[in-house]
Amino acid sequence: MRLSRFERLRGRLRRAYESGRDTVRAARSTPPDVPTPARAASPSEPGPVAPPAATVVGAEPPSPALHHSTSSRDDADVPHALRIAAAWSWRLIVVGVVFWALVKLVSTISIVIIPLAVAMLLSALLAPAVGWLLRARLPKSLATAVVLVAGLAAVVGTLTLVVNEFIKGVPELAAKSSQGLQQIQDWLKTGPLHLSDNDLDRYLEEAQQWVNNNTEQFTSGALSTATTLAEVLTGTILVLFAAFFFLRDGNMIWRFVVRLLPVAARWKVDDAGRASWATLVAYVRATVLVAFIDAVGIGIFLVIFDIPFAFPLAALVFLGAFIPIIGATLSGGVAVLVALVDSGPVTALIILGVVIGVQQIEGHILQPLIMGRAVAIHPLAVIIGLAAGVVLAGITGALVAVPLIAVLNTAVRRLAARTVPDTPPDAVVVASRAP
Repeated sequence: MRLSRFERLRGRLRRAYESGRDTVRAARSTPPDVPTPARAASPSEPGPVAPPAATVVGAEPPSPALHHSTSSRDDADVPHALRIAAAWSWRLIVVGVVFWALVKLVSTISIVIIPLAVAMLLSALLAPAVGWLLRARLPKSLATAVVLVAGLAAVVGTLTLVVNEFIKGVPELAAKSSQGLQQIQDWLKTGPLHLSDNDLDRYLEEAQQWVNNNTEQFTSGALSTATTLAEVLTGTILVLFAAFFFLRDGNMIWRFVVRLLPVAARWKVDDAGRASWATLVAYVRATVLVAFIDAVGIGIFLVIFDIPFAFPLAALVFLGAFIPIIGATLSGGVAVLVALVDSGPVTALIILGVVIGVQQIEGHILQPLIMGRAVAIHPLAVIIGLAAGVVLAGITGALVAVPLIAVLNTAVRRLAARTVPDTPPDAVVVASRAP
C-alpha cells in the first residue's frame, strides 16, 4: 500500500528526531576532557579524516587548565595561598562587623538584656522545684508562683539577716578599725619600709587632696542615685515577670522560636537548645552547691576564731562564689581584712590559709565532681569571659559571662556534631510518597 505524501514526511521527521536524540546521548556519555578520535574515511562509511600533525610558528602555548576553585584566568594567576588568605580576611571582616553591631545593640538595650539574662539564670535554678510540684499534680501557674515566691522570700530573709548583723556590729568594728589603723601606722614606721612621720603625713595629705578633687564626681554620682534606683526597680520587676513566664511557658516559648527557623534546621537547633538548657541547669545547681559548701567551710572557721560578722561574711562568700575565681578571692579577702582588724595578723594569716584551702578544694575536687565534664570550661576562657563581662556590663556581666560561655560551648558542639539527634518518642514521620 503506497503511503501518502503527508505520512512520508512525518516518517522522515520522526527518523531525523530519533537520530538527533541518539547523537545527543552519545555526546553526553563522552567525557568533555577526552577528545573523540577521528574516524578513518572508507567507501562504506564516509566521514572526516584525521588531519596531519601541524606546527604553527609563533603560536602561544595553550593556557593551563583552571583550578576548580577559580572562575577566571585572573584568579589562576594569583597564588593559591594568597587567594586563601584573602578569602579568610574578608570573611573575618564580615564576622567582626556583625559582632561589633551585635555588641552595640546589646549595650543599647542592656536595661532589657541584663534582666532577661538574670531571669534565665533564676529559671534554671528554680526549674527542678517547679518540676517536682508539677509531678505532684499542682497546676502549672500555681506551682510556678509558689516556687517563685518561696525563692524571693528566701533571698529577702537572707539579706535582712545580713543587714541586721552589719548594723549591730558596725560600732565595735569601727572602734577596732581605728586600733588596726594605728597598728598599720606603727608597722609602716618600724617595718621594712621605715617611713617617717613626715612621709605618713604627706601621704595622708595627698589622699585628702584626692578626695577633695573628686568630691564633685562623688556628688554627681549621688545625684543620679534616683535614676539608678528607678532602673534597679524596673529591672527587678522585669526579672520577676520574665522568670515566671520562663518557668511556666518556657517549653512553649522555645517551640515557637524553633518554628521560626527553616524546616531543615529545626531538629538540630532544637536538640542544641535543649542540651544547652540542660547545661545551664547543671551549671547553676552546681554553682549554688559549691557556693554553699564554701560559705559553710569559711563560716565555721570564722565562728571558731570569734571573728565579727561571721554570718554576713559567710553570706558574702556565698554570693561571691557565683563569680568564678575572682568572686571567691575578693570575698575571702574581705574576711581576712576583718580578721586582721579584729584579732591581729596571726588570726588573719590563719583565715587566709583557710580561704586558700577552701578555694583549692573547690577548684580541684568540688567543681570537677559536681559539675562534671559536660560543664567544664578552660580557666583561660573563664578569665577572658569575666574580663569581657566586666567591661560590657560590670558586676552583672561578670555574673552572666561564665554561664553564657558554658551554654555557647554546648550549643556549638551539638551544632557541629555530625550525628543525627535522637528521634523523640512522640514524633510522627510523614512520607511524601509511598515506597
